[in-house]
Amino acid sequence: MSVKAHTTTQERVGQLRGRKPRKVDDPRLLLAILLGPALLILVVMVVYPIIYSVWRSLFDDAGTFVGLENYATMFRRSSTFTAVRNNLIWVVVAPIICTVLGLIFAVLMDKVRWKTAFKLVIFMPMAISMLASGVVWRAAFSPDPNKGLVNAILVHAKNVFDDSTTYPNARPRDDQSISRTSSGDVTTDGHYRAGDVALFPLVGINQDSVADAEEAVAAQANDNAIIGTVWLDFVKGGGGEIGQIDGGKRGLRGIQVEAIAADGSVAATATTEEDGTFILDVPGGQEFTVSLPAVNFSAAPSGVNWLGPSLITPVIILAFIWIWAGFSMVMIASGLSAVDRSLMEAARTDGANEWQVFRHITVPQLMPVLSVVLVTLMINVLKIFDLVYVISPGESKPASNVVAVQMWTEYGARNFGMGSTLAVFLLLMVLPFMIINIRNFRRGGLS
Repeated sequence: MSVKAHTTTQERVGQLRGRKPRKVDDPRLLLAILLGPALLILVVMVVYPIIYSVWRSLFDDAGTFVGLENYATMFRRSSTFTAVRNNLIWVVVAPIICTVLGLIFAVLMDKVRWKTAFKLVIFMPMAISMLASGVVWRAAFSPDPNKGLVNAILVHAKNVFDDSTTYPNARPRDDQSISRTSSGDVTTDGHYRAGDVALFPLVGINQDSVADAEEAVAAQANDNAIIGTVWLDFVKGGGGEIGQIDGGKRGLRGIQVEAIAADGSVAATATTEEDGTFILDVPGGQEFTVSLPAVNFSAAPSGVNWLGPSLITPVIILAFIWIWAGFSMVMIASGLSAVDRSLMEAARTDGANEWQVFRHITVPQLMPVLSVVLVTLMINVLKIFDLVYVISPGESKPASNVVAVQMWTEYGARNFGMGSTLAVFLLLMVLPFMIINIRNFRRGGLS
């Protein structure tokens, strides 16, 4: 049994040694194995949606074949022209600024000691999703200075350089010989001479806004001037007599007071002190009307309406630049590392300054990289959606509209025919830039 088994094993070994090896390195087989799954995903996720979108764009919302009618309708809509115009603004402005900033950052960071830390800070916005970035920027540019960082800084700066105080909701107390004119001034009903006292009890002011003000006091008598007090004629929690300067009532500081002569000219001006008192040095023997100009009751400093229709697109572009400048910097820095430094040193040896080296040596060698970065950003801005959709408030959405947002709006309204038409139009807008980028890659734009 052992001899027979041994003989059988030897025969099998001999057969295996004589068999020709199977050919597994067939290029067509390897190509199918390696590219087959990728091609399948490409067909399912890209080719089929494109074909179906083109086909669906030939039908109306009810599914009736209309040919190219959707395309004609699309270009008759004002919303489409607004979207295309905004996309053109995006293409012209955002990629150029991002590329220029990326070039500047890449060149400067190459010369500083802590360049890795600086690059990390500039590139960090890329780690945040576009949705989250949009939420951050919408909050930062809120028109309300109490919510928006940008307007809070502007209002604070204005208050620093302009120390005037306003009380926008203030109004005169009834039956106290003072009234508001049609122009907004608060004036006395009667006339006053030097030595008289003019009192201005006001209401309608938030008690908390004057909580740190001094208590109102009666002005000291002065035979050569009209004196008086401007105060909040209200005590929190109640108390006090109407029209009287009682304990707990706050003086209104910083209010401009004018003495108006009979011919309408301003004879004297003053500003109330911390306790609300004022002194108007007027000529003796004449009568004057005492007035608090309307400027005292103008609205408090407010921020700029950054998210309004006129400024919404620049704000969104600024948010895009904040995010993508780091991408440009990293891409250009990778190209800068491959620049021939000997040419720079030779130029410096020949007497060229840094600007000449940058302009005539560095930039020409970086042109392939710059073109790839610029075209890539152009493709991104043509498809911009997240930032526009999130940052724009309801009243500014028509002004900031772009093609991608308009397409989403049509799909959301179940206008599938028009939505598909816009999708095809967006593809046609992006396609030339994609072809340019592919050619740049083939030429070794990032090599």
